Amino acid sequence: MKKISMIALSGLLVFGAANADFQPATQTAESGKGGFVSGAETIATVKQVMEMRDDVPVIVKGNIVQRMGDEMYLFEDGTGTIRIEIDDDEWRGQTITPTDTVKLYGEVDRGIFTTEIDINYVEKM
Repeated sequence: MKKISMIALSGLLVFGAANADFQPATQTAESGKGGFVSGAETIATVKQVMEMRDDVPVIVKGNIVQRMGDEMYLFEDGTGTIRIEIDDDEWRGQTITPTDTVKLYGEVDRGIFTTEIDINYVEKM
């Protein structure tokens, strides 16, 4: 009976640890739940993003300069321009103009012929 109890307890511990709700600092900051943030954000440039793999989390800083369609925009920093996708709920009530500097949190969306950023959080500077 002790063996069965120990196996069951071990299984619960392993399963619980595997499903722990640990999230990277960028996701915690984006969710608004609070939590630990190391304080060291690495801002990527558009030029760097164009060389990154698909689904890599990124933070970019610059200006949204043009609307290109439904939830599609053109983002610009000192190194270039890139298409970004911002779902309507990600604006969080903020009004942004082309002269406003923004910090955008998202993931690289690399296709066969294009590279874009899927934005999860918009922060007006």
